[in-house]
Amino acid sequence: MKKKNGIIVNNENELMDVENIYQDIRNKIIIAREKMFKHIDTTMTEVYWYVGKVTYELSENSTKASYGKKIVDALSSKLINEFGSGFSPVSIRRMRRFYEIYPIWSAVPTELSWSHFQELIRVDREEERKFYELEAIKSNWGYRELGRQINTKLYDRYLISPDKKMILDESKKGLIEKQPEEILKSPYIFEFAGLKENKNYLETDLEKALLSHLTEFLLELGRGFSFVASQQRIKIGTEYYYPDLIFYNRLAKCFVIIDLKIGKLTHQDIGQMQMYVNYYKKTQMIDGENEPIGILLCADKDDAVVEMTLGDNVKNVYASKYLTYLPTKEELIKIIKDEKELYELANEEIDNNE
Repeated sequence: MKKKNGIIVNNENELMDVENIYQDIRNKIIIAREKMFKHIDTTMTEVYWYVGKVTYELSENSTKASYGKKIVDALSSKLINEFGSGFSPVSIRRMRRFYEIYPIWSAVPTELSWSHFQELIRVDREEERKFYELEAIKSNWGYRELGRQINTKLYDRYLISPDKKMILDESKKGLIEKQPEEILKSPYIFEFAGLKENKNYLETDLEKALLSHLTEFLLELGRGFSFVASQQRIKIGTEYYYPDLIFYNRLAKCFVIIDLKIGKLTHQDIGQMQMYVNYYKKTQMIDGENEPIGILLCADKDDAVVEMTLGDNVKNVYASKYLTYLPTKEELIKIIKDEKELYELANEEIDNNE
């Protein structure tokens, strides 16, 4: 007889049997706990919805706003006394807002928690809120990641993609990415990497910071991305080259090659990326996949240089800006507005040429 990890066994096979049974029971316990916690959260969300319904109907039936406020304050005091601080007047007003947005309980997506809904009710535009709701479910975002995506204007950044109308229409159906170019954002927000604004750092520093926060980096890139390699050595002719980052997007069904540029983008950078894309197209692409795309993430770019370097025929190399800090709401709106105006001008030129 032997004793391993506190278990008395006669042989190794018996130990394996014990381990297999343990793992099976352990997995069932974990799944059961998750279901239990999920059920509790859904039940409490329904309670919060009901509180919102009652207080909403009270305010609608009351001719005096002050009367409704007094009732809410009194109700809050009694609930806090028995059930804790989760029923403060501010919380009850959130519950009322929750009911206003979701007046039918059966239409409330139970995949999301109350913490998710507290983020969603901050969004005024219905189509924008639906976009975040669907993405949170499909991408399995926690409420903190949902809040970050709302704060960094993910919806607006998607809307300035090459086909804005398609993105909006598809978001209503729950289908966000479809074509390779539709996985792009501008700008990308890398505040999670911990690199401060105007700090002197190298491209290798940025790459290391992003890779050390790979989960957050993948979330910022969007749905469907999986990491393949960094500084992957490829041989073209007699020279070796090292693209910064290689990903694969299962929704777009293509390789995504990313190069990081801390300064202003040059035509040499664009030409090199086109070479990388051609290499992956000829050596890595298989039947059923879309052509690889290249994304040049840069701190600054001259759109005229990008346009003249790529010409009219190159459709799979893109340049997008990134920010290493979380900008103010005003700064971010200005960036998005400027990018949107550039797209609209480009579309006008295309229409005129046609």
